[in-house]
Amino acid sequence: MTARPPAERLVFEGFDGASDAVERSILSSPLLGGGLPAEARAHLDRAAERYHLTDVAETHLFAAERIAPDHAAVLIALYRFYFYKGRLAEALDVARACVEKAMRLNVLGEHWRRVAPDDAPFGEWEALLPRFFLFSLKGYAYLSLRLGKLAEGREAAEKLLELDPRDRIGAKVLIEVLDRMEQADD
Repeated sequence: MTARPPAERLVFEGFDGASDAVERSILSSPLLGGGLPAEARAHLDRAAERYHLTDVAETHLFAAERIAPDHAAVLIALYRFYFYKGRLAEALDVARACVEKAMRLNVLGEHWRRVAPDDAPFGEWEALLPRFFLFSLKGYAYLSLRLGKLAEGREAAEKLLELDPRDRIGAKVLIEVLDRMEQADD
């Protein structure tokens, strides 16, 4: 296996599977991953190297964000950092920013609730921009559920199934967990 640059380790260290592959394809895509200024990349590298020093790593992430505030690599690094540090409310804010960016890139309008299956090629797995939207919305749905925003999380998960009826994203699992929780409450 070839060694990855430190910034990629922060984003991907220890995580395999479909989500990891999507994020790798996003960051390698000229459309989403290209154009990251070298100074921002250097800050992501430093943040990865100093992940165990939360304040130091976060300072580098903020510096990268100031340089490239809407760049997918920076957003994904922030999301992963907050998520794996257990700072879920902050991760949810970043997931929301990812959904908004994906909506702009896909020209999907103002709100994810109004996105329809024919607004983008959601069923074409090779279509990177729609996939970025789906994975961003899944992160938003999951974190909403974890933070007790059950109605919001369910609505986002149901939207995922509407857009991805083959459930390649894995929204059914979120809905099944909610269904079991509701049955336990009855």
